[in-house]
Amino acid sequence: MNKIRVLKEKDVGAIGIGAMIVFISMVLVAGIAASVLIQTSGRLETQAMQSGSETVSEVSTGIRVDSVLGYNVSGAVQRLAIEIRPRAGSEEIDLSETVVELSDSTTKNLFTYGSNFTQTSAINGDIFAAGFYPNVTGVVFGIIVLEDADGSITSTNPIINSGDHVFLTINATASLGSLSTRVDVTGQVIPEEGSPGVISFTTPAAYNKAVVELQ
Repeated sequence: MNKIRVLKEKDVGAIGIGAMIVFISMVLVAGIAASVLIQTSGRLETQAMQSGSETVSEVSTGIRVDSVLGYNVSGAVQRLAIEIRPRAGSEEIDLSETVVELSDSTTKNLFTYGSNFTQTSAINGDIFAAGFYPNVTGVVFGIIVLEDADGSITSTNPIINSGDHVFLTINATASLGSLSTRVDVTGQVIPEEGSPGVISFTTPAAYNKAVVELQ
């Protein structure tokens, strides 16, 4: 009887040790799984926040084209002034990284910022003065500052933000060629980030004044 009792006590001890090993293993596995889930959820949360921030910036940021004016010389538009400003709620936009795309149905040109820069004080009532427009052969645009309350727009760092207005000046003769009558022109003002401003107009059937409102 004593031998039977001893064997039973040994069996019970072995079962208890085995159950403890299984329990500890389960705890370790659960801990590892929980750690992986926490790390994964953290990464997903970070990515979601970054994607949301980038999406909001992409949607809200952009350029608005208020008007496009042309300067007529001998029956053809030789200079273009594109009035732009940031969209409501837009982030800052670097015009040195902005591209103007224009097509007259025959050619397409991409304009980047050149060296022509004019502050408000130098306009003197005439935005079509020849000196405000690039005179080099090539696809570049200049900048005429209309409004810049915080002084963010400079010749070397032309940043536009809320409340700013500028004209982008293009010498059509040096790039597109003089725009005669009934020419369809389409294009965009494309910022580094955000929505582009749309350009679309047709030159008039006849020119009877020097300054022409095209869009």
